Amino acid sequence: MSGEDAVIEPIRIAQVVPPIERVPPEGYGGTERVVFELVSELARRGHRVTTFASGDSDVPGDLVATIPRALRPAGHGGDVGGFMITTMLQVLDRERQFDLIHSHLEWYSVILQRATSRPFVATFHGRLDTPWSRDSFAGRPTGMVAISESQASVHPDVPWTIVHNGLNLDDAPFERRRTDDLVFVGRVNPEKGIVEAIDVAKKAGRPLKIAAKIGPTPAERDYDEQVFEPALKKAGRSVEFLGELSGKDRDALFARSYAVLMPGSWPEPFGLVAIEALACGAPVIARRVGGLDEILRDGVDGFFGDDVTEMAFLVDRAGDLDREAIRTSVIERFSARRMADAYEALYARTLGLREDAAAPAHA
Repeated sequence: MSGEDAVIEPIRIAQVVPPIERVPPEGYGGTERVVFELVSELARRGHRVTTFASGDSDVPGDLVATIPRALRPAGHGGDVGGFMITTMLQVLDRERQFDLIHSHLEWYSVILQRATSRPFVATFHGRLDTPWSRDSFAGRPTGMVAISESQASVHPDVPWTIVHNGLNLDDAPFERRRTDDLVFVGRVNPEKGIVEAIDVAKKAGRPLKIAAKIGPTPAERDYDEQVFEPALKKAGRSVEFLGELSGKDRDALFARSYAVLMPGSWPEPFGLVAIEALACGAPVIARRVGGLDEILRDGVDGFFGDDVTEMAFLVDRAGDLDREAIRTSVIERFSARRMADAYEALYARTLGLREDAAAPAHA
């Protein structure tokens, strides 16, 4: 390990992750991929990092196994509240071992912050427009991190630090030759726009490859059986469902694709699929929702369309974009190094270690 890139001197950090997916995930899992990149970069800089996660995780530093195996791959589709509570209790039992606790437990982070006596940071990876959110943020809690300006805008009174997600994208594959295929990567649920992706491909007259996981919850399985599978059957041979792919296979799919579709209408807190696709040189055609506007440069990295018809019209224009320039830009803008720099600056402010780290961190 080397501390030569560190913004601050090495400290003892607890990274607390929901036990839903392993770290890093074997397939789909955005939060866990980001946490793995952060833990790896912090450890490389010489920090003593302890990750609270499922026992099948594989991370640098120390691992506290909050449960033996991650819930979602094991088929658990029920309430995870009890598992989140036991995770928090294990952190509290060891809190004096750390200089700082960094939680990724979403709304459970608010409870953990009130329970611990240690300096505390919390990153929210999901939506913040929930019925209970206003009460949860009463008192303007400090140390709160949003992963996009869009995500934070729901609660403008909270003193947010904005840290865009980052990944180590240097090894993402790049192909100068591309197929005619459009690609959709995500989950089989309505908010991601998976059925709309089929409609875009049909209107554009191009084949579509879908790499998506089917969630374990009853609602997700009902949507798969009652909506997605009939749409897939109706589309015929022009649409191929590949299931959930490993990271290597997913990136190879991006690199060969003509363009990647993100037609979901929900406010993406960030949009990790977008930076993964762009790192492989694949243009992205998406709705202008959530944090995507902070990632995708319209007319440079891809295009924004308001509906299925407009996105289909824009597909052919994606062939004129500079795939190599797309790749170069996103690797620089959304690197794990930049993300770790921003979090180290936040840790320094939280611990009162550096006066010159007092400005809000924007990665």
